[in-house]
Amino acid sequence: MAVTLGTSATYQADIRRYLDTKVLRLAQRHLVLRQFSQKIKIPEGEGQTYTATRFERFTLPFAPINEGVPPTGQAPTISQVTGVVMQWGDRANITDIAEMTPLHRVLEQATRLLGYQVPETYERNSFNQVVSGTQINYVNQRGSRALLQAGDLLDPFTVNRTVSNLKTLGAPMMNGPTETDVRKDIEEGPRKATANPRTHEHYVAVAHPIPLNDFANNSTVQLAWSYSDLNKLYINEVGQWRGLHITESNMVPNWTGFANNAAGVTYTPGTAGNLATNATYTIIITGSDTQNQYESQIYAVSASQNVTGPTGSIAVLTPSTAGFTYSIYISTGGATTPQNLGVSVSGPTVGPYAGMAVQIPPATSAVITGVGIMQIPPAAPAAGVTVYPTFVFGEDAWAALELAKLSWTRLLEADKSDPLNQLRIIGWKGWDGSVILNQKFMARIESSASNTGAFG
Repeated sequence: MAVTLGTSATYQADIRRYLDTKVLRLAQRHLVLRQFSQKIKIPEGEGQTYTATRFERFTLPFAPINEGVPPTGQAPTISQVTGVVMQWGDRANITDIAEMTPLHRVLEQATRLLGYQVPETYERNSFNQVVSGTQINYVNQRGSRALLQAGDLLDPFTVNRTVSNLKTLGAPMMNGPTETDVRKDIEEGPRKATANPRTHEHYVAVAHPIPLNDFANNSTVQLAWSYSDLNKLYINEVGQWRGLHITESNMVPNWTGFANNAAGVTYTPGTAGNLATNATYTIIITGSDTQNQYESQIYAVSASQNVTGPTGSIAVLTPSTAGFTYSIYISTGGATTPQNLGVSVSGPTVGPYAGMAVQIPPATSAVITGVGIMQIPPAAPAAGVTVYPTFVFGEDAWAALELAKLSWTRLLEADKSDPLNQLRIIGWKGWDGSVILNQKFMARIESSASNTGAFG
């Protein structure tokens, strides 16, 4: 005979859940870059732009002077670099009910998350600055990012080549002698040798774990590291290589190349807009991940788009890949290289990018109606190739700028805009900027990687 069973599903309404009072850990971010910067505080009342001046060396005399005849002489020349410090900030908005009813204190957790956000924002900003360095070595001497292939892995030859190039240019080393020390050595004799490896002169590198894995798997590096006694000086340092201290960070950016029509992308010229008529335009799309906001997907330049109507526009269907928002760059009429953001009502309505074609959602038709502010997109790798930069720094290569200290705001009481005290707002505000002080004191290596970053 059939037996009637009272299963757990029967009493689901009477079964309690056990909700842990502890919250789970977040994924870790390796923040290492800013330890290698010169820290500069701009005094209040001195504006937002920092300018540094360098007096360039005199050329050495070509020949001895003649008796009684003074040399022609030289005039000191200067070069300058500038950087701008900008205001950054964010906030969390929580209702009174959201604060009172959950088991976990949402306001407390929001404070914790904003605390993580601040240094990660500054680190991301710094990477976006140092990636504009002009001294680049491509693995296997490919010559450009677009020519790198999937097998061009980070290797000792390219690292040695980069370090020797910096030494040739005279990039100062960490713990190295100053100009005063060098003159003193000539006058009084050399400095005393030391056996303490912490005082050895060296450069520093910041690399992503994925290309660094290829470097560590190189047989030459494996042999050297198996016999080395590593003294780690820096946060997240993983090893040393011929006077180079190597650190790793999973916040190092990367770039993946895509065909111009990949992931459903289409381009359709139209007649509603302000683009010049009877002109051709080209377009580049870039995808920014929604967490760190790096432009890491780089689509190849589109075919020429011909605008023929009385007024002109180009409708661009963005890629369908989730987890990214998209920026659309457009060339000026008749040019082949996009160096400006497109104008589109699909972009933000407030902020410095208001009206520009940025932060466009996936699979969205954004109509480009004009040529916007000048901004050069990242160079595209070959389709299907992901390129990673490895940064190598000497002393005083770049600086992190600050105008005022980080400040926090906690608005927890009623006011005229919130008379019933229904909102809780906590936020931060800070000043951050970066500037490359000397392009010759830093370099980067660009390579592909054998690891795609996916499991399985």
